[in-house]
Amino acid sequence: MAIFLTKESKVLVQGMTGSEGMKHTRRMLASGTDIVAGVNPRKAGTVVDFDDRAVPVHGTVRQAVEATGADVSVVFVPPPFAKAAVIEAADAGTALVVVITEGIPVHDSVAFHAYARQRGTRVVGPNCPGLISPGQSNAGIIPADIATEPGRIGLVSKSGTLTYQLMYELRDIGFSSAVGIGGDPVVGTTHIDCLAAFENDPDTELIVLIGEIGGDAEERAAAYIAEHVTKPVVGYIAGFTAPEGKTMGHAGAIVSGSSGTALAKKQALEAAGVRVGATPTETSRLVIDRLEQSR
Repeated sequence: MAIFLTKESKVLVQGMTGSEGMKHTRRMLASGTDIVAGVNPRKAGTVVDFDDRAVPVHGTVRQAVEATGADVSVVFVPPPFAKAAVIEAADAGTALVVVITEGIPVHDSVAFHAYARQRGTRVVGPNCPGLISPGQSNAGIIPADIATEPGRIGLVSKSGTLTYQLMYELRDIGFSSAVGIGGDPVVGTTHIDCLAAFENDPDTELIVLIGEIGGDAEERAAAYIAEHVTKPVVGYIAGFTAPEGKTMGHAGAIVSGSSGTALAKKQALEAAGVRVGATPTETSRLVIDRLEQSR
């Protein structure tokens, strides 16, 4: 099984005919994703050929959904248009919207997240790599060749780069799903959402949680794990070496006093029974050791 995204998912791409949309649509198709439509009002009625797959372009998301039954949208549109794109997808009834775009104003993110929730649409992102269920579907920009077979690990991560690294290091074990939730201050799908889904997924035996400095998402995830998660969880927190008082790259990496520091997050997770690695490679070893112990 998998969470949020399966081989049954029918995916449309908003912004498919742009340079990034074209590139990643080709990659998603190559990894087995069922991409049924693109959306671009200026190119409605055209068809884009991707090797052995011809994908029709519709003028609106609603038209694409009505014509194809699409239930997932991947958003590759510039920041000024991202809010309208998500609202359009939610209005059309898509169950999942994956927002790859970075640099979206926070007030726009707050608005479209609230709108999507009201309509029962799950948003992953923004500023995220998307999600992949190996062997089934890939919605976003995660390189499919780092994990080609399904496996026993569920991964949720703030960091795109660390998503890729952990998937590569644990590729021989494989993943049920890997979700890059994004590192902005406001994201649609949280660590807790993914923890709950992995806890209920019978094919996920162990959960990997990747966090980073800033905010309190990892502390809240630790409290949830202590109360609700029975499966083993292994964690990693990026940012132990970040210099105090310096501005960090991710928009969500805001540290105030001891709140939001890597040490505070590590302590909260360990208090909930999570084993936390000091490096990505050590984290991978902890995962392997824990899986071997459970056999």
